[in-house]
Amino acid sequence: MSIAKNTICLWYDNDAEGAAKFYAETFPDSAVGQVNRAPGDYPSGQEGDVLTVEFIVAGIPCIGLNGGSAFTHNEAFSFQIATEDQEETDQLWNAIVSNGGEESACGWCKDRWGISWQITPKVLTEAMANPDRAVAKRAFEAMMTMRKIDVAAIKAAVAGVPADA
Repeated sequence: MSIAKNTICLWYDNDAEGAAKFYAETFPDSAVGQVNRAPGDYPSGQEGDVLTVEFIVAGIPCIGLNGGSAFTHNEAFSFQIATEDQEETDQLWNAIVSNGGEESACGWCKDRWGISWQITPKVLTEAMANPDRAVAKRAFEAMMTMRKIDVAAIKAAVAGVPADA
């Protein structure tokens, strides 16, 4: 991997390498690159500890920095992953949540390192952008009741089928 001109730097307490390996195993078009060790002691580690890890998540170049516990992640930053169908949605969602992550609302979840993910089926994105605002509203209202997105329920909302039908 070559160094990208624009790279997302993610701060980890001490497991950037573990996170990068998980992302590479979980998301298509992902890989772990160079692992860089600290050339000297630093506030949250010692010489020889993993300091940074270069990796790609779904085609996005990132650097994981083992900076210690001074900063934590929040929902102000998230990766949004567009999925094709329920199978892909379930696979990615379940991988994150079952690996020490946690569910949130409206297709959001957090991995065990605190990074937020939006696992978003394309059918939802398309429905929300529908020029027919009634269709967009029905899809939005359906989404607001969900944790993991239910593709069939979104399609039903787009078609105007009542949720209890």
